[in-house]
Amino acid sequence: MLLAPQNICVFAASSLGDRPEFRDAAESLGTLLAERGCRLIYGGASVGLMGVLADATLQAGGELVGVLPQCLVDLEVAHHGLTELHVVRSMHERKALMADLSDAVLALPGGLGTLEELFEILTWTQLGIQTKPSGVLNLAGFFDHFFAMIDRAVEEGFVSTASRQMILCETDPGRLLDRLASHELPSVEVLLDRSDLR
Repeated sequence: MLLAPQNICVFAASSLGDRPEFRDAAESLGTLLAERGCRLIYGGASVGLMGVLADATLQAGGELVGVLPQCLVDLEVAHHGLTELHVVRSMHERKALMADLSDAVLALPGGLGTLEELFEILTWTQLGIQTKPSGVLNLAGFFDHFFAMIDRAVEEGFVSTASRQMILCETDPGRLLDRLASHELPSVEVLLDRSDLR
């Protein structure tokens, strides 16, 4: 078994979704992170899949760091059992700090916020702003259309093949953590077509 990166950023939803396997996977991932000695970096909330993930990590004896903007702290959604809680001014600062604190990034199924976080981290990788491996836990085919859309962008010349290959996809949390531990990103020069910048 490969060792997972030490600090794992997980983008997860503030709702539970309609399928029980989403909740089950969040619990399994939280437990697995703790068992592997990984520290969870996440959005800091006590609700939805974020809350399930955090509770499972804590129950298994793991450490977790939450990053939450003040506006959401004011709505009383902050998790009160965290190892660390960073309160920031904006959603942008939240994403930037989560990325800074992590060694790798993965996303669970989620809504607009989760997808926006995932796309931004992938964009930062493509531009060389960050160089950490990223992947998704594709439960019940949730991300199938996500990849179909990106593949269409590749076909139409908007996304390079190298950029497409930087996104890991697994249905099992353990396999995804193993791949994040061993994945090597292509260079920024390969990801970007420099001729487009002239």
